[in-house]
Amino acid sequence: MGWFEERAGLAGTVAVVTGGAGGLGEGISKDLSANGVRLAVVDIDVDAVEALRGWFEEQGCEAVVNHGDARDRRVLEALFGAAVERWGRLDTLVNVVGGTFRAEFTDTGPKGWDALLRTNLMHVLHACSIAVPLMRANGNGGSIINLTTVEAHRAAPGFAVYSAAKAGVTQFARSLAVEVGPYGIRVNNVAPDFAPTKNMLMMSGAQPAATTKIGAQVRFPLARVGKSTDISNCVVFLASNLSSYITGSTLHPDGGTLASSGWFNWPEIGWDILPKQVIEALGDYPDPGEAP
Repeated sequence: MGWFEERAGLAGTVAVVTGGAGGLGEGISKDLSANGVRLAVVDIDVDAVEALRGWFEEQGCEAVVNHGDARDRRVLEALFGAAVERWGRLDTLVNVVGGTFRAEFTDTGPKGWDALLRTNLMHVLHACSIAVPLMRANGNGGSIINLTTVEAHRAAPGFAVYSAAKAGVTQFARSLAVEVGPYGIRVNNVAPDFAPTKNMLMMSGAQPAATTKIGAQVRFPLARVGKSTDISNCVVFLASNLSSYITGSTLHPDGGTLASSGWFNWPEIGWDILPKQVIEALGDYPDPGEAP
């Protein structure tokens, strides 16, 4: 056994992953499995469920993969029940499910708000309310990991309710971490920025330019868009004993965009808060003493 395997202590543990068959969830499920974690996964995408189930069978991995809507508490109860019945324990919960649409707040209404809250906040509450008693019963603690977003930490025009829901997850995790800390249960978040998957491109309405080399250089201090493994690496870390003294925190695999919020690295200009076209039109910043 190598250094990482010994200190991580993941082999033989059990994880429930909501939204774990497609997109970022697929990478998270596969990377946890690669570290010896036994998985119970639910996803609403039937094709992704079948594909992941087949992959687990090919790899000879222990897993339960269900098709269902994680926003339905009964679906969650069935998944947790299957995990405990098969393996007799629960060590990790990863809440991946999320989604949004672009719209001005005043163009939306209660039905849309409710859908966004159910998709991005309420299912987290349901899953945690089921997981915590099971982890306490283990007597060995556990790790709860929520996928949020950089938009929970900065303004997101066109996504106001979505960003509010994700910010709610962040604060919920911080508070829950304090409540359940004495039982050895840790609660943390992973807040990526743009790590393009098919569904993420559809949700964000991102243009192909966002994924080009120049586009990435302008937007991301690390000069590239995110990859699925950037996020799954963080989840594996938070699930493992390597993070055993970390709780109530958020990891930001975002290429530096939270740190640089509002600043862009324009070619031949460098870092600036103004759009490139404005900078070129002005030629230079106006003298603050001059009348506008």
